[in-house]
Amino acid sequence: MEIATISLPVLIFLVALALAFDFMNGFHDAANSIATVVSTGVLKPHQAVAWAALFNLLAIAVFGFHVAETVGTGIVDPYAVDQRVIFAALLAAIFWNLFTWRIGTPSSSSHALIGGLIGATLAKSGLSALIGAGIVRTAAFIVLSPLFGFMLGILLMVLMGWVLRGATIRGADRWMRRLQLVSSALYSLGHGGNDAQKTMGVIWLLLIAAGVTGPDHLPAWVVIGCYVTIALGTFFGGWRIVRTMGQRITRLRPVGGFCAETSGAVVLFVASAAGIPVSSTHTMTSAIVGVGAANRISAVRWGVAGSLLWTWALTLPATALMAAIGWAVSGWFFQTGQHP
Repeated sequence: MEIATISLPVLIFLVALALAFDFMNGFHDAANSIATVVSTGVLKPHQAVAWAALFNLLAIAVFGFHVAETVGTGIVDPYAVDQRVIFAALLAAIFWNLFTWRIGTPSSSSHALIGGLIGATLAKSGLSALIGAGIVRTAAFIVLSPLFGFMLGILLMVLMGWVLRGATIRGADRWMRRLQLVSSALYSLGHGGNDAQKTMGVIWLLLIAAGVTGPDHLPAWVVIGCYVTIALGTFFGGWRIVRTMGQRITRLRPVGGFCAETSGAVVLFVASAAGIPVSSTHTMTSAIVGVGAANRISAVRWGVAGSLLWTWALTLPATALMAAIGWAVSGWFFQTGQHP
């Protein structure tokens, strides 16, 4: 068992970098939590981000640490990791988030991080350091989580159409606006529960590699720090992506917003319980597409949806490549026991 020699200043620097990614995750993914309630007029933007951030934080009391365990011990061998691997993985994920935020495209912070971990670990230690079962399960849900979100979006829209068949548009909107507060809260709980744990897993992985803790103990300060940080990131929001999620894919009414949020929440809750890191972005976007398609196929701007699919497909390989290059280059900045 090899323990990486990581000095305290380097350890603090990398934990801070991981929390910066966590903040960026919340900032980047705020659109997932608020786009529907903002686009349907249920909440004003500043109210929506505060609402989402609150429930991101409250997720600390709802979920266990199954996703953190997967990221921390189930994707790559913790003892094949060193400071350069963590640095390169985080840098690649942060760069990808900034790039996709800048062009206003919803992408997966989760898969950017996992791609970065895989690429940097592969560059350092080769295939033997990768844990195939965890990678295969995570990769499978790149396809399955959007598919489930899409199907649930359609099914819920059909069901709500039957439930509301005798209601006026104004009456239906009034009730759905109230229910959207509940569905958006549930979605934000799911988002916080799944996404905060990914950063927990990376910090845990770093601490295991440094010999500070073991694979059977996740420090409480890591848990609290990650939940608080992602909630702060969500509070400051990513407005460019809100426009894409809430307006460019399809036009939403409150009933559609409720169905999309509920669909996304169900997928995130199930995935978190199973310890599977999934993309909240993919899940919500596909649920919105499903809601639009349930109304009529032409209600979805398929060109926009298609461009998102390309971004999703590129995230894992692009961040893996960037992290592998970052690991090689980081040798110029890192030496064992010295500052970055």
